[in-house]
Amino acid sequence: MRQTVAIVGGGASGVLAATNLLARCSDAELSVVIFEASGIVGRGIAYGTTDQRHLLNVRARHMSAFPDRPGDLLDWSLRTGRNQDPQGFLSRADFAIYLQDRLGEVADDRLQIRAGRVLDVVRREADGFDVATARTTTRADHVILAYGNLAPRPLAVDGEPLPDAAWLFDNPWDLGRLRRLPADAHVLIVGTGLTSIDTAITLLEEGPNRHVTMVSRNGVLPKAHAGQQHTAWVTKVPEGPLTADLLAETMVAEIEAARAVDVSWRAVVDGIRPATNDLWRRLPHEERVRFLEVHRREWEIRRHRMAREIADRVDRYRREGRLSIRPGTLVAVSDAATVADVVLAPGEAPQHFHAVVNCTGPLTDVTGSDDPLLHALLRRGLIAPDPLRLGILSTDDGELLDASGEVVEGLYAVGPPRKGTLWESTAIPEIRTQAAQIAARIAG
Repeated sequence: MRQTVAIVGGGASGVLAATNLLARCSDAELSVVIFEASGIVGRGIAYGTTDQRHLLNVRARHMSAFPDRPGDLLDWSLRTGRNQDPQGFLSRADFAIYLQDRLGEVADDRLQIRAGRVLDVVRREADGFDVATARTTTRADHVILAYGNLAPRPLAVDGEPLPDAAWLFDNPWDLGRLRRLPADAHVLIVGTGLTSIDTAITLLEEGPNRHVTMVSRNGVLPKAHAGQQHTAWVTKVPEGPLTADLLAETMVAEIEAARAVDVSWRAVVDGIRPATNDLWRRLPHEERVRFLEVHRREWEIRRHRMAREIADRVDRYRREGRLSIRPGTLVAVSDAATVADVVLAPGEAPQHFHAVVNCTGPLTDVTGSDDPLLHALLRRGLIAPDPLRLGILSTDDGELLDASGEVVEGLYAVGPPRKGTLWESTAIPEIRTQAAQIAARIAG
């Protein structure tokens, strides 16, 4: 009996789900259909860049597509003449090619890739689902939502969206448009995360007379990886009832203990990563809220670090006076035709910017998304936001829960949509594990 699996999204999450399904299931009756709006799989937002200077923020030795074959990416790099250093950082564009190659190796007549945005997924009365695009409806026995990160929330001042002006860049990955800015442009990047840094690199490497100002509430950049890291650290995990403050205190104590024996704090952060999702499960709801409000940023700038090469570029831009990083927010923004006049703190004078780029990070609250599929699923109660609005309700195994809290048989999610249930759900090591687990469940 033919079994169809529909995968909604063809970025890293979708490709890893399809690759694991096809590799683990030899059933000739299996049909895997990837729905990708662009028609090009393996790229998505994270790896869709064409700028080779945009590097991964995880070392190559940890980025294999398969949890049980940790050296697969390094083997591929060797065969294709790319950087083979296990402690190195491949470009994001090269990683997209790797994902495409891995899917290509297991692809056969059981795989279909369909260009087009999925507008709805409807549960059939008997069993299975109807997956609808603007032109087609496909019956599926299982559906995996692998839509990745959502677009950031539109920039606004006091709740009012910024005007739809030529200087507003809602999509920081539109590199062609960024490159067309004047050679001496002054650009405001709202956000100081990893996407902000990639955006600044493209602007400043290709426009030596440009100046970039990066602004966020705290004005703090991600920390940098060490050039080489050989020392591991087994980070102690607290026992008994757990609070967000206790977790933070434990990390501080572990970092102090590591420093005493000349071990970097980076090894401590990496040492707790295998236990992160278990710690998240142990935190009561109110303690998760406390973590998000008090400790989240301090954790994220250490957990999601930038490659040493990237950090060196950023340091050079700052020394040259071409990059400024500061705390602030959009207090006032007015359209002055070819530029924006922006006030970044109360009482400050407006500054003129040729472009304002939205790098505030992905929207996690699905109820605020303009995605028609999410709208449709939420409206009918087939999915629901998690209590913290970090993603959608799911079990630890990736099955989705409807608005009444019941499991929707055959409906799964992989990657960022599961962040509310499993805090670590946005990086390849965790996404590949989720993909392999769901593939094994479906294949079984």
